[in-house]
Amino acid sequence: MSSQYERELRAVLAGSTAGVKAVTRSCDDMTTASAMQVVDRPFLVVRAAGSGMDGSGDLLALRGDMCFPIEVKSCKVSKLYLSGRTWTQYEEMRDEGIRCQLMPLYAYRLKGVRGDSWRIFRVETNTNAGRMNLLKRRIPALPLTRNGKPFLDWQQGLPLHKFIDIVCRTNSTKDSIEALEQRVKEFDRIIEDNHLSVALPLTDRA
Repeated sequence: MSSQYERELRAVLAGSTAGVKAVTRSCDDMTTASAMQVVDRPFLVVRAAGSGMDGSGDLLALRGDMCFPIEVKSCKVSKLYLSGRTWTQYEEMRDEGIRCQLMPLYAYRLKGVRGDSWRIFRVETNTNAGRMNLLKRRIPALPLTRNGKPFLDWQQGLPLHKFIDIVCRTNSTKDSIEALEQRVKEFDRIIEDNHLSVALPLTDRA
């Protein structure tokens, strides 16, 4: 993986205005506006490649409310199959995600396309809780081959600007992660209250 694309993604997630403008140069105004939200809610992005830590990915994106190890890939074709070293990388990412209860991501850049050329996938770990569990519903896992082996299909990924829209919207926005989390809590409270009401004897109900 060329460090060129690592730097490109790092600049975007770190909230660099110039970096966001560079990757959205051929995008429409709505896509650019979605991507620009990261400028107000940036990540600290650390380059992990070469550190000797298996499963850390190429980049580590951290913010007060979330953390993602990210493996960066690029190719001229939309499908990338994992084998050899790339399969070992996947297994290491999955194992560390399970061990540390993180959500490892793949960022896949398709070369030679206009618009948003990045797609985001999550590594399936089945250990995410709380806010990460909510994100799990919005970010697609790597698709599977007919033999059940994960691979990258650019067409099935989440566009980078939509990923940013999900993780960087403000608390006041109804589609933000915070707002979704609050709605889930309210729903759980209603279910709990209904169960309690059914369980109480008639004489004990208000």
